[in-house]
Amino acid sequence: MEVVETVADLRAWRRTIEGTVGLVPTMGYLHDGHLALVRRAAAENDQVAVSVFVNPAQFGPEDDLARYPRDPERDLTLLRDGGAELAFLPSVAEMYPSGFSSWIEVEGLTERLEGAARPGHFRGMATVVARLFGLAKPARAYFGQKDAQQVAVVRRMVADLCLPLDIVAVPTVRDDDGLALSSRNVYLSEGDRHSALALSRGLFRARALHCAGERDAGRLRHAVEEMLAADPNVVPEYVSLADAADFVELTVVDRPAVLLVAARVGATRLIDNVPLGGESTSD
Repeated sequence: MEVVETVADLRAWRRTIEGTVGLVPTMGYLHDGHLALVRRAAAENDQVAVSVFVNPAQFGPEDDLARYPRDPERDLTLLRDGGAELAFLPSVAEMYPSGFSSWIEVEGLTERLEGAARPGHFRGMATVVARLFGLAKPARAYFGQKDAQQVAVVRRMVADLCLPLDIVAVPTVRDDDGLALSSRNVYLSEGDRHSALALSRGLFRARALHCAGERDAGRLRHAVEEMLAADPNVVPEYVSLADAADFVELTVVDRPAVLLVAARVGATRLIDNVPLGGESTSD
């Protein structure tokens, strides 16, 4: 596996590649969820490139940029074992050089849910992802369904800007007890981790109701809210049942939808979701 740290070296690597490239953008501290993206990319492309970059532009003043977990050597070992051909580990100065002043705004979709909770988050994410697309020139880019709104934002950006690649969403990877894998799970104490199961259990409870025929969005949201309310260590930020395409809230689930939750468990902010209806129901 080749490891590069500069834009120039990434471009030089890309010029040597004749087949398709699958790109997996990450912020590092990799886990099995990230490696599922790498495996999917390897199965569908000639080469796999993985970026490891903790992007300061998608963190707000209340976010955890300084304490976000980092272990690049461990990441590189996992990527070598996982089958990546290239790892790109740029510095902040490399991604945002002096004079950088161009930003991508995806309007509407980014104003709800995570966009409302974390102002500027999607602006920073979309900008760095667009830069990575321009540098790596992938045929496909791979994202986890756990960040469902992020996937929708990237797809909207790609469609609006006529970018020549496909966006592939890979189902959420979970621990055996149902907790969605996240780099932030490392923050959880033993007690917090037990409390965090309320998120997935609430989502699964609502999904079971949906599978049994429930279509009232309010009742489905309430099923999640009840589960969260049962643990005083869980402080919900939102429970949403939204259209899978534009993330507008639904009153009746009569189309492909996503049931989403964000909550603080102890000092750690977690998100999770399950799709309801449509083609992608595995999770």
